[in-house]
Amino acid sequence: MATRLAIDGGGPVRTAPFPRWPQWNDDERAALQEVLDSGEWWSIGGRHVEAFAREFAAAHGAAHGVCCTNGSAALEICLRALGIAWGEEVITTAYSFIATANAALLVGAVPRFADVLPDTWNLDPAQVEALITPRTRAIIAVHIGGEPADMDALGRIARAHDLVLIEDAAQAHGAAWRGRRVGALGDMGAFSFQNSKNLTAGEGGLILSNSADWCERCWSVVNVGRKPNGGWYEHVGLASNYRLTEWQAAVLRVQLPRLLAQNAHRQRSAAFLAAGLAQIGGLDVIPGDPRVTDNAYHLLKLRYNPEAFGGRSADEFVRAVHAEGIPIGRGYPAPFGKEAMIRREVSHICERLGLAAPDDGPWPVCTEVCANGLWLLHPALLSQETDLENILAAVAKIKTAWTA
Repeated sequence: MATRLAIDGGGPVRTAPFPRWPQWNDDERAALQEVLDSGEWWSIGGRHVEAFAREFAAAHGAAHGVCCTNGSAALEICLRALGIAWGEEVITTAYSFIATANAALLVGAVPRFADVLPDTWNLDPAQVEALITPRTRAIIAVHIGGEPADMDALGRIARAHDLVLIEDAAQAHGAAWRGRRVGALGDMGAFSFQNSKNLTAGEGGLILSNSADWCERCWSVVNVGRKPNGGWYEHVGLASNYRLTEWQAAVLRVQLPRLLAQNAHRQRSAAFLAAGLAQIGGLDVIPGDPRVTDNAYHLLKLRYNPEAFGGRSADEFVRAVHAEGIPIGRGYPAPFGKEAMIRREVSHICERLGLAAPDDGPWPVCTEVCANGLWLLHPALLSQETDLENILAAVAKIKTAWTA
């Protein structure tokens, strides 16, 4: 007889918490105390914001970095630096956090949504190319879950059609595509340091580029339209204030040296779970692209097979596994193009310009991912193997109970 599930009143596999996030130590305390005592709490006159931009850029093999308020703003700043106009188009993925689509909408551009690849959940380059029109100005490639998108194919497409290629690397700190760190593989790369991210100061963002011109444009957008080395009241472009604080940069500077070791731990944990789940069957780590040489594993992306669990839905599985003390959760609920707010805003922009609103669907791969794709967030991957064994035990327990 199968062991009684916790959701049915049985004892859970695990009651102890998984590693908490964020993590900190006396290095963060000392950095914050130093900023406090310095009296320089903003980037004008401070030293940490500029230093962190340089250090983060160097760690990712990029020539230039510009800090900003958060990752959502970083994407918007890239598009404002591009000078994209109302009604021009940005092609991106149907599967991402809302900020990816919002960045286009907030500058009056029309986001176009391409389907994703089943083995990565990243942009399908063939679908991207099919969406290009004379109004297309940019591609935003999202490195979902910390796994880089196909930057070879997307780079070729961008060059062939004279498009700007922007990386949404919000989840991909330290990730690498064929040995090169993400962030400057395209024209610009946007990072987030929001509380859940692999490198965090609660909030914060940064843009990388190998182009001094692109970074100067981004710097101007961040700094109320000023120009580098210009006058304090010399505003050459329409922009707002997107500056990062010294507090955040100081915390990020002491966390940056830990990043790659933490990512390596996450990679080992992901491999351990992939092997164990393959033995159980029915909940599989998606295989990924072999050209990815460093996966940041912000998310361990899992494909749930309802048939292997007695026909139970992904939502039922998540409720059951949570009851066992395991933090596997649902991902994004629907393709972007089905989001009512996005459809409304696209229609508004197109109506104002006398354009027909695009209809990009139906995104069959993304739809399946939204139905049966699950996530294990990165803090759990910082566990020891004995903790990871609890994850495997809970999955096996549920499968046995539902198929007995």
